Amino acid sequence: MFERFTKDARAVVLGAVGHAERLDAETVEEQHLLLALLDREASRASFALTSLGLGGRRESVQRALAEARRRGGLSRADTDALSGLGIDVSAIVSRVEEAHGEGALEGSHGNAKGAGNDSGRGGKGWWAGFVGQRRPFARGAKDVLTESLRMALAQRDRHIGDEHLLLALAARPGVPSEVLADHGVTYVSLRRVLYGGGEAKAS
Repeated sequence: MFERFTKDARAVVLGAVGHAERLDAETVEEQHLLLALLDREASRASFALTSLGLGGRRESVQRALAEARRRGGLSRADTDALSGLGIDVSAIVSRVEEAHGEGALEGSHGNAKGAGNDSGRGGKGWWAGFVGQRRPFARGAKDVLTESLRMALAQRDRHIGDEHLLLALAARPGVPSEVLADHGVTYVSLRRVLYGGGEAKAS
């Protein structure tokens, strides 16, 4: 499938690997794909993000992602659900950090979300062709890459661009879509900017 990726989309995937390495993450996560998308210039995704007011707010996005990493990768929806069960995630994070240091939970969420190898293929997926398996992709990140193909096919686009990766991230529940939405970027608003509405008209 990687042969369908445009130059911009490949740059995002490689950039995500680079972000994972710089953050010393064991796996490439969805958040690393978002950070790599924010690095892009003069691409369809960067145009959409700038149009929706996210162009100059990179540091705010990075802070929100860092806070989620401190919570072990839990989204606000996850922490709210746990709170409803009487579990105070903030208190747990504070106790763990008192005992083990700040950011102690940051590395714990990669494997929990299914970063394991693809059975029968020695851990190599189709993305190994252009990322060199320097870091394995967590299941969520793999799902974003697969979903980007569906996004492209739904628009009858022949190639997978960085805009399809961005749409896939915004469409999936989790920390990246939550952070994007907090900054005014939703799946619906992205489709409107990229495709002029994209919603079926009533007949």
